[in-house]
Amino acid sequence: MIVYSEELKKEIKYKTSRSSGAGGQNVNKVETKVAILWDFENSSLLNPEQKILLKEKLQNRLQAEGLLQIESSESRSQLANKENAFQKLVFLLQ
Repeated sequence: MIVYSEELKKEIKYKTSRSSGAGGQNVNKVETKVAILWDFENSSLLNPEQKILLKEKLQNRLQAEGLLQIESSESRSQLANKENAFQKLVFLLQ
């Protein structure tokens, strides 16, 4: 499958929201939760067989629009959650 690449980063979109749980005063003000959205069906990085395989294996992570969604809210840092979500995506693709 795909390995970590800059091309993959260009194809994904990030969405942020407020994270639940511990976080002190920032929990209600700062959007630290990150979701990655990837339209893998229109990706130039995958061949048709890989797209079919992803659709089958990752059905529970697909939105109604067919976008693959990966979330991260482990850190209080939006940047750390963004990187963590991307690493989760790379792990799934491997």
